[in-house]
Amino acid sequence: MATPTIHWSPGWSTQAPEQGDLVLELSGSGVLKPADGWLRPLENISGNPGDAEFVSLGKVGGRPVFVTEVPESLASGRELVTLRDALLTISDAPAAMLSTGFQVWQWFQDHKYCGRCGGGTDFHPRERAKWCSNCNIPWYPRLAPCVIVVIRREDRYLLAKSSRVKRHFYSLIAGFVEPGESLEGAVAREVKEETGLDVTNIRYQGSEPWPFPHQLMAGFFADYAGGELVLQEDEIADAGWYLPENRPPVPPETTISGRLIREMEKVLTTGGLGS
Repeated sequence: MATPTIHWSPGWSTQAPEQGDLVLELSGSGVLKPADGWLRPLENISGNPGDAEFVSLGKVGGRPVFVTEVPESLASGRELVTLRDALLTISDAPAAMLSTGFQVWQWFQDHKYCGRCGGGTDFHPRERAKWCSNCNIPWYPRLAPCVIVVIRREDRYLLAKSSRVKRHFYSLIAGFVEPGESLEGAVAREVKEETGLDVTNIRYQGSEPWPFPHQLMAGFFADYAGGELVLQEDEIADAGWYLPENRPPVPPETTISGRLIREMEKVLTTGGLGS
């Protein structure tokens, strides 16, 4: 039976869940997935709801949605889908809701105490933030900006295999933005550090949240400007220039890397210059 499509509207509330509200149940690095979808009514969740902690996520069909964590001892015997598998292999997974759920729950766990004075925090009354009444400062969910880039060299483009990720995909050069750095500057620096190449004509293509644990990926096209491949071995296991019709396996279109690769392939096969 196909999983029903979830039309999720993000939102925020400091109210506690009530009977009939929906819950996204996390356990470790995965989601406890019910047989008929991704959410369960509050009255059906594992354990005693009165002992659990909840964070507001938004609404589905007008019903409030919350996220909580279920101890492993209560998760046995139920289907556990890792977040990475949900985003990479399940085409009808509610990616935005799952991504937000994991990031919001991580923020909630990380900021129970103030990072300045160590005192306990409470929910901010008007914003998605934890509030320290002693320091009078909010603690917002963390976002780490990253760049990811397709590099074109005439009729080919660069694909690289990570030395850290065990999946058999070849993907793109990516990295975190440093303080004081522009996105375009981060692209040029990361490419140089990881491959030894110089790039030019760096242009923005799109973005995607990537909740491992709280990245915001900004995607780019760039053109080869010089240099020979010299790989940063602790980051890149292999890299090479590929034609669209003769490339290794790449990430699915559900990811920004997969979409960037396929957009570049369209440019190359139609003879366009890219935008």
